[in-house]
Amino acid sequence: MKILMVCLGNICRSPLAHGIMQTLISNEGLDWQVDSAGTGDWHVGQAPHHRSIATAKKHGIDISTQQAQWFEPSMFDRFDKILVMDKQNYKDVIRQAESEEQKAKVALLLPEGEVPDPYFDDTLFDPVYEMIDRRARTLVEAWKAELKTAK
Repeated sequence: MKILMVCLGNICRSPLAHGIMQTLISNEGLDWQVDSAGTGDWHVGQAPHHRSIATAKKHGIDISTQQAQWFEPSMFDRFDKILVMDKQNYKDVIRQAESEEQKAKVALLLPEGEVPDPYFDDTLFDPVYEMIDRRARTLVEAWKAELKTAK
C-alpha cells in the first residue's frame, strides 16, 4: 500500500503524519510506503519546519531528511490512499482529480474534523502530533484487518 499525507505547505502537519505513519508501519513490519506533499509550492525542496522536527524527535522520530514537495495530479496514480489534513486541502486535491476512482482515494485524515495548522501557534505542535498519532494507529490496524480479510 502507498499512502500520501497532504497539508498546505508540506512543512508542519504532513511531515509529522508521514513520519508517524512510516514509523508505525515499519514497527509492524509492513511493506507499505508513505510520503507527503503540500497543496502550495512555497516550500518545495525544504526540510520540515524546525518545530515539526523537534516535536517528532521528542517521540523518537526523525523527519529531518524529508523534503517538501508539491501535490501533483500524477500522485493519484502513485498512491492508494491520500489523506489530507483539512477541508481546504481536501478541496484543493479533489479539484485536481480526473475521475471518481481518483476522488475515492482522498479522505480527511480525521473523519470527525480537521488537523489544525500549528504554523502560527507553537502550542499546537504537541496536540497536532497526538491527534495524528492516534488516528494513524487506528488506520494501520483497520488497513491490516482489511488486507487480512481480502486474502
